[in-house]
Amino acid sequence: MSKQKRVELPVLEPEAGMAPCCPPLTAGELSAQDAEKMAVMFKALSDPVRLRLFSKVASHPGGEACVCDIQDVGVSQPTVSHHLKKLREAGLLTSERRGTWVYYAVAPSVVAAMSAMLDLRTTA
Repeated sequence: MSKQKRVELPVLEPEAGMAPCCPPLTAGELSAQDAEKMAVMFKALSDPVRLRLFSKVASHPGGEACVCDIQDVGVSQPTVSHHLKKLREAGLLTSERRGTWVYYAVAPSVVAAMSAMLDLRTTA
């Protein structure tokens, strides 16, 4: 059994006008809670296979990809499923089953929050 705990990540709706979960690094120190949230996402992307899968989904025409179109990353199909599950659990991908296939899409609001946190430009 895994010793990792599951952390619920916020899903930000762009039209809601909410600030991302974490302020930019230049705004001050991260709280323990914000650091935990962001670490889960960055940890999920720290694996080369996961990063490749994430990139394949993000760059796929139409903004979503069938698992059948992205599984050629040099590992077995069960391993691909494991890595896609980790990306979903981290809140980086969404998935939808259509018949026998699962389609994945990048969760843009979560990626925007990661990007905003790493923005080193000072705010006026």
